[in-house]
Amino acid sequence: MEAESLKTVKFSQNTDEKFIKISQALGRSRRELFSQMVDYFYKNKKDPIDLNDDVLKSTLVRSHKTYVGFIKNQEDLLLIPMKEAMDKMIANQKDIVRFFNEQVLGANKSILKYQLSQEEKFAATDQLLKILKEQMETKSKLKVKMLQILNGYIKAREELGSFKAKEKEELADRVRKQIESL
Repeated sequence: MEAESLKTVKFSQNTDEKFIKISQALGRSRRELFSQMVDYFYKNKKDPIDLNDDVLKSTLVRSHKTYVGFIKNQEDLLLIPMKEAMDKMIANQKDIVRFFNEQVLGANKSILKYQLSQEEKFAATDQLLKILKEQMETKSKLKVKMLQILNGYIKAREELGSFKAKEKEELADRVRKQIESL
């Protein structure tokens, strides 16, 4: 820089010591640091006296209010209607599940009852079929025995001839006893 464009600023020894420490900590010359401090305060319009930086606070508060307003607006427009719709959907789902459970459980109970009654009927039918089979077998065996007796009677009667009435009567009695013993 040119010497004629340089200006001087006077400050106390205590301030100079702080200024030297800051410039050394930041690794810059005092002139460069001073120029940067002036640019900083000029661009940000901050008052160095205000250590709490009320401008920054008010900017943050305004931004915070804007964000909160945006969130409330989104809550009114999106979140609350979505929650209400979700609550309705959940209630409807509960109704559907309740109705489904009632219908399915009722149907399952009636089907189980019907199956149990069918099982009992099938068991009774099986028992009846066994009895009928036994009776059919017994009847068949009885027919076979009856045919044997009848054939034996016919054969014996033919062998006796027509003149042996007493023997024919004995044969008939014997065949009657055989049939009665069946």
